[in-house]
Amino acid sequence: MNTLVVRPTRVRTAGVRQQILLTAQQRLMILMLLFMAAFLLVSVRLLYFALFDTGSRNGTASTAFIPARADIVDRNGVPLARTIDGYAIRVVPAKLLNNSQYLADELHKIFPDMSRAELLAKISGPRPTYIRRRALPDQVAAVNAIGDVGFDFPREKERLYPQLSLAAHVLGFTDAAGRGVTGAEGAFDGRLIDKATRGEPLALSIDARVQGVLESELGSAVANLEAIGGAGIILDVHTGEIAAMTSLPTYNPNKLAPDNMAARRNAVTHNLYELGSTFKPLTVAAAIDAGTVTSMARRYDATAPLAIAGFRIRDSHPSNRWLNVPETLIHSSNITTARISDELGRENMEAMFRKLDFDTRPKIDLKERAFPLWPKDWGRLTTMTTGYGHGIAVTPLHLASAYAALVNGGIYRPATITKLGDQAPPKGRRVFKAATSARMRQLLRLIVSDGTGKKAEAPGFRVGGKTGSAEKPGAGGYRRSSVVATFAAAFPMDNPRYVVLVMIDEPKGNAYSSGQRTAGWTAAPVVSKVVMRAGPMLGVFPDESRDVDVSELTPLLWRNGEDE
Repeated sequence: MNTLVVRPTRVRTAGVRQQILLTAQQRLMILMLLFMAAFLLVSVRLLYFALFDTGSRNGTASTAFIPARADIVDRNGVPLARTIDGYAIRVVPAKLLNNSQYLADELHKIFPDMSRAELLAKISGPRPTYIRRRALPDQVAAVNAIGDVGFDFPREKERLYPQLSLAAHVLGFTDAAGRGVTGAEGAFDGRLIDKATRGEPLALSIDARVQGVLESELGSAVANLEAIGGAGIILDVHTGEIAAMTSLPTYNPNKLAPDNMAARRNAVTHNLYELGSTFKPLTVAAAIDAGTVTSMARRYDATAPLAIAGFRIRDSHPSNRWLNVPETLIHSSNITTARISDELGRENMEAMFRKLDFDTRPKIDLKERAFPLWPKDWGRLTTMTTGYGHGIAVTPLHLASAYAALVNGGIYRPATITKLGDQAPPKGRRVFKAATSARMRQLLRLIVSDGTGKKAEAPGFRVGGKTGSAEKPGAGGYRRSSVVATFAAAFPMDNPRYVVLVMIDEPKGNAYSSGQRTAGWTAAPVVSKVVMRAGPMLGVFPDESRDVDVSELTPLLWRNGEDE
């Protein structure tokens, strides 16, 4: 009988297991090698981009990290304008489910600044339209809560001005398409949107701290004097950089109202004024340069009004005596300045104005620049009256740049709103002799210490400057009730660093100014406050142990000056 023998399968099972394990190990090794190869490839690729692929940084690969429009900052990096993703609220009338009357009521609750009729017209119109292009998040939430599918909320690029109205006229604003219209936004539009440059902020020359001081002090004076407006500028006399510039009334570029068009006008660069007696130092400087005035002790007849061509030139506060050159400026005499202008002559007077660019738009990197009102008939009378700032109209910036040249050694440079940084300032051109500039620093200091500009004094800052109170021209002649009050100053006069110009348009003589409308009582005090607050911010500190040496001129002064 045959016996069935059953052989064990243990050996074969063990062999199969070993084969499976070996296969798994081989596959794991292959996966590890593939992972290492991929890791190595990515690492090499990243290293290549980091070291060699510089072009892609400025190309489309990195545009997501570059703003659609460059930021604008002040000279210290404080943000003044930025582009962000903002909210918009749009209505598609064809998709609306609710009654239009109901929707108009609900929207008017959310947007009380818009009339119900305006909102009803938008939601009843034939095509999609915007309810609000710049909407606040709570406004978006409120419209969304209405629950109508006819509203949508696209995210759009929005230009934000985080400092609100600060330096509004310097910055300007953009249109709905994001293109610059006025100010720096308009002047540097190409640079701000260029892919090659928009990654770097545009640094302006203004200092936000100093700008705030100028706006605060001038705004307070304009309000207290019940004036219709004002203008102010602080200018570096050696570089032409503008540390601050303001125009009143002002506006908020974040929210442009259609009824504030006049407020958008930059009075510093775009408004023309007859700036009155502030021209007198320019006339005296031109006379010294030309050799018409060779001695400060020379005296001129101011005993009576000066009759010329059927007109009579008078002084606001007659001295009724003969005046020398320092007294002419200290007492702000129209009569003696007209006599100096007459001796200087039309050719020299006109040449001086042209050298200061009073016959062309002000030199600055902004588009908003007005062309001066140049005399049409330049006869002997015009030569006399332009000498004390009547018969020719310029912008406040024209005058500020002229005063910078008057005190900095005689070099005229164009103004700029961009930070020069390490760049050398423009070479400029000589318009006054260096010796004449030194003499004018003495005379301007005397006007503040002993003359019409006493209220501009800022202890330790050695302020010098000139008042100007000019009646505004109107139909049939000058309007005695309307005055433009200006004080043009520089400090410190022993080594001038900055020009400060303040202009107040039609101040009222009230208790704030002791009933006076003239510059010595209205504009000069503003300069004093601005210098004391902004001087240290600009690196100029008070030092009462220093001053301009005027010892050779003070013996010529018969008595203290009076306000003009």
